[in-house]
Amino acid sequence: MGKKNLTIEDIRKVLALHRDALEAQYGVLELGLFGSMVRGEADEKSDIDILVSFSKNIDYFDFLDLEESLEKLLGMPVDLVERRALKPYIGERILNEMVIL
Repeated sequence: MGKKNLTIEDIRKVLALHRDALEAQYGVLELGLFGSMVRGEADEKSDIDILVSFSKNIDYFDFLDLEESLEKLLGMPVDLVERRALKPYIGERILNEMVIL
């Protein structure tokens, strides 16, 4: 997968175009960006860290399918994390730096 020089605004624009489809197919309620891209530390080896909240329960295969769909839309590897799966310490750090998409 080729690397792109995406900005947070680029990611917002791409996901805004597909928000309704992501909600309809996967029950995506909210997406948030965290990690190296938000901190300004991303390099050519970085992936896009996205926190997701769902309006319904989805199975593991749908979760992986969503991650793959996001990778195709953004043209970069995505590390998808479900908000309800956050552990207390790391979750607090992620939520503090998260940028809502």
